[in-house]
Amino acid sequence: VINTIAKLAKTCTLRLTVGKLYFILSDKIANGGVSMWCELCQGNFFNEFQMEGVAAEHNEIYLELVPENLSRALKTAQSAKAVKIKLTNKHYPCLRVAVELPSLSSSSRIVTHDIPVGVIPRRLWNDFREPSVPDFDVSIYLPVLKTMKSVVERMKNLSNSIVIEANLSGEMNLKIETDLVSVTTHFKDLGNPSWTSEDECQSSTQGRDPESMAEARIDIKKLQQLLAGQQVNPTKALCNIVSKRIVHFILLHEDVSLQYFIPAL
Repeated sequence: VINTIAKLAKTCTLRLTVGKLYFILSDKIANGGVSMWCELCQGNFFNEFQMEGVAAEHNEIYLELVPENLSRALKTAQSAKAVKIKLTNKHYPCLRVAVELPSLSSSSRIVTHDIPVGVIPRRLWNDFREPSVPDFDVSIYLPVLKTMKSVVERMKNLSNSIVIEANLSGEMNLKIETDLVSVTTHFKDLGNPSWTSEDECQSSTQGRDPESMAEARIDIKKLQQLLAGQQVNPTKALCNIVSKRIVHFILLHEDVSLQYFIPAL
């Protein structure tokens, strides 16, 4: 999970609650930035988990960190007997990752990494709420991500932007158009998720012609980053398109959900 996030963001916010961990990236959409919301249930990752937030009614902690640093620290933990992560404040706030490695003697070897973090004050917490999903025109399952990745990597050499278009008949096209060349890759029979009215995502798909395409032109590098960062194949991957405004990707793994928003150019 961290390797994926390190590919998507240079810095991000880690929000800790009693039941969940969140990795959040919220570049202001106004600046053409992407945003990301990644949710993990702590029970699936930790045998023991203790935390104490700012106060009983605000039992949360928000930290700013460089995910690449955490990714490097966890690389040493791949063959570890145990890993302990704790928030400490020695000369500055840091996440201490203590990795207990197997050793031939009876004494264990412990490698410690201190990762500097910034503690985000409570008055700024509202900047890190879950992004709301605008009414989308089309929701569609994505093709196999490896296939999509190789298509996008080839197209990246030809253009800086890509058009994603899809309809409610399970068809999706990836298109680039420049003065010299136009290339389109067609995907069929992908299937469209059915959203019920209780779902958080609001859909404006009712009454829409199933053949009519909704499209958005986005920065091809941002799409490639998302596809290149995928370390695990999601059990479900889908994409919601708000015509000419935003493309919203949802990748679901067994115990992780990742949402990624790329604004239209």
